[in-house]
Amino acid sequence: MDTDRIDVVLSALADPIRRRIVERLGKGEATVTDLSAPFDVSAPAISRHLGVLERAGLITRERHGTWRTCRLRPEAVDELGTWLGGLQPAWDRRFDSLEAVLAAQRDHTRVVGASSATPTPAITTDSQEQS
Repeated sequence: MDTDRIDVVLSALADPIRRRIVERLGKGEATVTDLSAPFDVSAPAISRHLGVLERAGLITRERHGTWRTCRLRPEAVDELGTWLGGLQPAWDRRFDSLEAVLAAQRDHTRVVGASSATPTPAITTDSQEQS
């Protein structure tokens, strides 16, 4: 997946309504009416959201008589998953490095804590010395 395409797809998914539409279409095709039902936005707004998703290549829209149905393009989602999966080794290395730093800090704290735990001499008061 090239960088420009990634930018378009991620930009399309940046909106929570569009993400929910994609999630819904992951369960199967739906009409525009079905997709707009859970949202308190106008039909033209839903249509614009669907247009963004379609231009990003995430969905397809088809006309069946008076109905318009939408379908998720699984290959587009797979491409995005592949791209994100390619980032995982670098993140794994970073998290491993962070874990090593935190472990070293914990070990250092234990060593310093143990060495500073030397017993302190008892302090006596004048009244204790007199008895």
